[in-house]
Parts: sequence; structure tokens; C-alpha cells
Amino acid sequence: MASSWWEIQIGADPAAEELLFWRLQEFGCRGMVSESRGNTYTVKAYLPQVKSQQLDLAALALLLKQDLLCAELPAPIVQWHLIDEEDWSKSWKDHWHPEPIGDRFLINPAWLPIPETDRLIIKLDPGVAFGTGAHATTQLCLEALEMRLDNPPPGTIIADIGCGSGILSVGAILLGAEKAYAVDTDILAVDATKSNVELNELPPDRLIVEEGSLDHLKEMLTTPVDGFVCNILAEIILELIPSFSDISKPDTWGILSGILIDQVKPIADRLEEHGWTMAILWKKQDWCCLNIRRA
Repeated sequence: MASSWWEIQIGADPAAEELLFWRLQEFGCRGMVSESRGNTYTVKAYLPQVKSQQLDLAALALLLKQDLLCAELPAPIVQWHLIDEEDWSKSWKDHWHPEPIGDRFLINPAWLPIPETDRLIIKLDPGVAFGTGAHATTQLCLEALEMRLDNPPPGTIIADIGCGSGILSVGAILLGAEKAYAVDTDILAVDATKSNVELNELPPDRLIVEEGSLDHLKEMLTTPVDGFVCNILAEIILELIPSFSDISKPDTWGILSGILIDQVKPIADRLEEHGWTMAILWKKQDWCCLNIRRA
């Protein structure tokens, strides 16, 4: 794990939150947090020093400015500096608190006591992986999983493509899925998912995670899955759609998120080309979650 981190601090209009989170996620930032104080809105994001140089951060600042100006919002104020790992950990963890999601879940940071609740508790320490439950795309996926796994038949198998912290896979198991297969191209995300499997006291043979993408997932599977989740960037989803059928049965369903509203049409068109149809579309702020099934 990196010993030094870039702390990127952005002051912006509150309406820019989703655009900021999308751009920072695409850039590779981890452990993003936001806070509002009066009329001041600030987003802080963290990136291992080895991942970017000063020129990369300057380019990011320019992209953020372009994003907000195109959305007819005031230009952001972007600053960055280096912090050590201990300061990084404390800085974003201090802002993260238990969060109810949907009707059944409660995301509880691993370092906080477990509250009394009837909800399903996902204990989470994302480490440096994306997926704390705070982002709209993750929340949409968990809510969609509640619907899909309301009363899952015995032996239900799901796949998690781009698992991040493993929050969706863990949630699926808690809802009653028999087994989850998870992949991510980032080895740090794989490590975070393995840690969260242990943290939630799940048998390791029920949530199997390995480094890779959809091609590697196909090698891991011994049978097609009953459903899959894919909460990553829309551009990557477009590339993966032709291979969804390789892991699916005729009645397999899918949950896709990480998609902005203006990115829905090209994804829906590509799904139709490859034998899928959009059954339900859910929206939260500027983000969408597509529930899909075989056509």
C-alpha cells in the first residue's frame, strides 16, 4: 500500500456533487468524502502518490473546471497536497458514519460499534477500494438487489463485475444468495473484498474474489449465474455487454450502474443488439441503475 497520498480538495457548488464524484472516480481516486458547512461545499478525494504526478493533477483540475462550466455551474477551486497514510486514513474515516440504504441494509464502518437495528448490517472497511455505500450508484445497486433477491430460490449464484470493496457481493449473500463470484482489475480492490468477507464473517467459499474482468470471471464459473451486478463506468459497460451472455442463462438478470442519465441510450441500444432488454430504470440525482433481463 502507498505510504503517501494526494489529498485533492475541491470547493464547488453543491449541485456539482455527482459530476465531481464521477470525474474523481474515473481519475482513480479512492475514499472520497464530501461535507457542507453553510454555503461552503467541499469534496475531498484521495489518490496514492505513485498513481499520479503534479501534471496529472493539473489536468484533472482542468477537466473538473470544464465539466462544471459545461453544466452551467461555477468553476471549482481545486487544490492538492501530499499527506502520509495515517493522515489519509483519519481524514476520510472521520467523515463516514453508519448509513441506512433501501429498506433492508445498514452500512456500518468497521471501526464503529454495531447499532441496534433490524436491518441487514454490512460491516465495511473499503481500504483503498471504491464502494463505501455513500455514492448514489452503490445505493441504487443495493436497492435493486433487495428487489431481485427478495426471496431468492435455493442455490442462487450471482456475479459482481468490478467489485471494488465487495459491498454488493456481501449484500447479495446477506440477502440469501448461495454464492457470489467477484472480480476486479485492481488488486487493492480484491484485497479489500477479501478483508470484508472476513469482517462480515462469511464463509470464504460463498464469496470467491479474484483479480480480473469478465474474461477471467468466465474461467472461474462452473455454471451460468442467476444474476450479476456491474457498477463501473459506462464506457466499460459498453465494452462488456457483448460478453454478458457468456455467463448467463435464459432467465438471468443483471443490474448495471455507474451510468449518467445522458449515457443510458447508447447502453440500452447496445443491450438490445446483444439480446438484452431494460426492464426497469431507477434514477438518483444524475445517476441511473438499469435492471436488465434477456430479451
